[in-house]
Amino acid sequence: MPAATPGPATECPAESPDETPADTGRPLRVLLIDDGAHRVSLIHDELARLGHLVVGVLDSALLIHDCVLRLQPDVVIVDSESPGRDTLEHLATVSSACPRPVVVFSEDASTAPMQQALRAGVSAYVISGLQPQRLLPVLQVAIARFEQDRELRGQLEMAQTQLGERKLVERAKGLLMEEVGLTEAQAHAHLRKLAMDRGQRLGQVAERVVKAHELLKPPGG
Repeated sequence: MPAATPGPATECPAESPDETPADTGRPLRVLLIDDGAHRVSLIHDELARLGHLVVGVLDSALLIHDCVLRLQPDVVIVDSESPGRDTLEHLATVSSACPRPVVVFSEDASTAPMQQALRAGVSAYVISGLQPQRLLPVLQVAIARFEQDRELRGQLEMAQTQLGERKLVERAKGLLMEEVGLTEAQAHAHLRKLAMDRGQRLGQVAERVVKAHELLKPPGG
């Protein structure tokens, strides 16, 4: 099987959080990484038997980031004797820049590589378990865990955004009260009206008020 070659890096497209390959019933697009165990042919054959599509096979993890960007796999599978630091660093980069469910098959039963892999964003770490009949349930578990983690990350990001916007609103209200002489209720009502007139969130309007004040503030003021 030829190794995949990277193309020009492109921006990772946004994924729909409400639609996954498992939901649509379409075949999975899988990127395989041979990280020293040299058993990817077994995985390739089983994926083909299950009706899934192998979009690329790499002989190391060094090109994984570029290939994920170019090939847009649904799942990444790494077959390894023991994932090394370079492999884990490249997996962490993918997890940060363009997250995908990642499955690692490893022959190393020690705790440290497993913990490092999970910190790098690996969804499933299977020790001494590369049996073709186990591949489908492992993939299902990895995808389910990835989706759960993504939902939790989304909730955390939303909460952080809401907290940041509340702080901006409070600061903008304080500026209106101090500079214009409005009461707190009047300042809040003014911000709400601006948001409604412009079709923006309250936090967006508050941010513009704060930035405008900073631009107009005299140097050293």
